[in-house]
Amino acid sequence: MSVAILEAARLGGVEKVITALPSGLLYGEVAARDLPIKEGHINDPRTSEEVLARAAADIHSVYRERHGVEFTVLAIGNVYGPRQRAADGVVASFVDALANGRAPIVHGNGKQTRDFIYIDDTVDAIARATDRAGGLVVNVGTGVATSISDLWSVMAGAASPVPRTSAARPNDLARLSLSPVRARIQLGWSPFTSLKDGLATLR
Repeated sequence: MSVAILEAARLGGVEKVITALPSGLLYGEVAARDLPIKEGHINDPRTSEEVLARAAADIHSVYRERHGVEFTVLAIGNVYGPRQRAADGVVASFVDALANGRAPIVHGNGKQTRDFIYIDDTVDAIARATDRAGGLVVNVGTGVATSISDLWSVMAGAASPVPRTSAARPNDLARLSLSPVRARIQLGWSPFTSLKDGLATLR
């Protein structure tokens, strides 16, 4: 898909392409000491999806050098916000569980962490990338690692039902948080919605 878009940009004389990639696929599993993850972190890919994500990021540099198509690749954290379908992520699945008065299903032990970034913050980063951070991969995240269990506690409160557990998903990441330092420098962007405030918009 990335090659098709970049080729269309080349043929159409488009000056810049902005591509958003899931940070979990771009960086894969990392050690706790490497959190929050900085751009350029290299790990051996474990899945074909991780291989493809990294290839998609790399091919942008080829088109920039050979064809003059500028780019910014955004490595995006776990985006959440209003009107998500229950299948679109753990936040949305928890919202659905609360709305229907049932315990959610947690895959694995619930200790795995994610970097939850609100949709408005994400859109702001994308807009800023239209004329900044050329030729760079830039993280869009908060730098905060929140466990799935803690997320449920924040969303449901002390009287919440205990989540049902199921087997961990294959190749599920144990931990993820993204350094926002490059985004602050190159995009003039920082996350501005706290997890608490973002979750409050979903009620």
